[in-house]
Amino acid sequence: MKLRAIFLTVAGLVAAGPGFAAEWSQWRGPQFNGAADETGLPATWTKEGARWATEMPGPSAATPVLWGDRVFLPGVDLGGKTLRAMCLDRATGKVLWDHPVGEGLVARDEQSNFASPSAVADAARAFYFYGNGELVAFDHAGKQLWARNLQKDFGDFAFQWTFSASPLLYGGKLYVEVLQRNQPVHGRGKPDAESFLLAVDPATGKDLWRVLRPNDAVQESKEAYSTPVPFEFQGRKEILIAGGDCLTGHDPETGKELWRWATYNPQKIGHWRLVPSPVAGAGVVLSCAPKGDPIYAIKLGGNGLLGEGAVAWTSDKKVISSDVPTPLFYKGDFFVLNEGRKNLSRIDPATGQPKWTTTLPGRAKFEASPTAADGKLYLMNFAGEVLVLDAGEGKVLGNMAMGEPGDDKTRASVAIAHHALFIHTNHKLYCVTQP
Repeated sequence: MKLRAIFLTVAGLVAAGPGFAAEWSQWRGPQFNGAADETGLPATWTKEGARWATEMPGPSAATPVLWGDRVFLPGVDLGGKTLRAMCLDRATGKVLWDHPVGEGLVARDEQSNFASPSAVADAARAFYFYGNGELVAFDHAGKQLWARNLQKDFGDFAFQWTFSASPLLYGGKLYVEVLQRNQPVHGRGKPDAESFLLAVDPATGKDLWRVLRPNDAVQESKEAYSTPVPFEFQGRKEILIAGGDCLTGHDPETGKELWRWATYNPQKIGHWRLVPSPVAGAGVVLSCAPKGDPIYAIKLGGNGLLGEGAVAWTSDKKVISSDVPTPLFYKGDFFVLNEGRKNLSRIDPATGQPKWTTTLPGRAKFEASPTAADGKLYLMNFAGEVLVLDAGEGKVLGNMAMGEPGDDKTRASVAIAHHALFIHTNHKLYCVTQP
């Protein structure tokens, strides 16, 4: 038992560091930037040639996460109006357990549902968070360890749309970000509602701390659907948060705000909800302004309220912008998916200039965030078509139809682990490997 305990502790510590590459245990992968160090991945395949395919109970934008021989995925049964916590066998796709975690209302609008946030996992546990505030922990065998509801604890969320922000597991803490309006909207929320970053003890589900994250945005621009992202720069660890017309860095131990940059919305436009999460690399962190406006690269290492001198570059919004997908950092460069113009650009992090821009084929929109490994970029559009591009030159290597006829609004990013791709469409979860 002591040896097993030591193994689990070491595995958890390794997973907390950005260099751990074996498991895709969080939404943006082992390096928190959409990239993995996997090799031997396919560039083309067929739906029929997938290693396995497992039927899903309903549509969800959640990206599958993996640890060892387990795949963890939230789900929704629209007919039965239940939220699900699912675990599949990585080798076969067999459903090992499938637990209901909430009944009744499963969405606030027709664009998404409460099962959109991705789960997170470590060597012993998996954590599921839902847009209605349910936060539940299971062990790998499917035993529920604890459960709570953040709306019951802190008040109804004040969002115009269906809330979706994935949790973060980092450094022995479970983080949840809620950036919301300060007034009710459509009868939801409460007066003077607070935006906050919450740190929870993964073992018990109890609060470690909750820090407020105020902002000067107005109306819908206070709403963010982004996920907190960790990064270490010059020996200082930070939790990066984007939303409310600003970008902030926080101490992972206390939640204290270390620095703040504002704003990508100087005119205080009231309908600029934020979707992309921050992504850092090469000494800068990207903040994507909404609605086709530019991307700003902010220099890391600052303190306090940052001025214009902290802006390393601003993109040409006619080419480089992102309203929904979170950019990727891979092989020393950023990769930005512009869903409006349907192009993907490889960006020099020092200048913001594109090294190449590829127009993406097909008619369907892209909102899932790009992922990468083995020199390849993987993107999935609303129709469930997976594009594979060469990371070096931007050449399209393959275009595989993984969705079903009539599919729309498929939004999950492709997960990469154990020399395989895990592709979550609105109807199925696929595992794809080299033939």
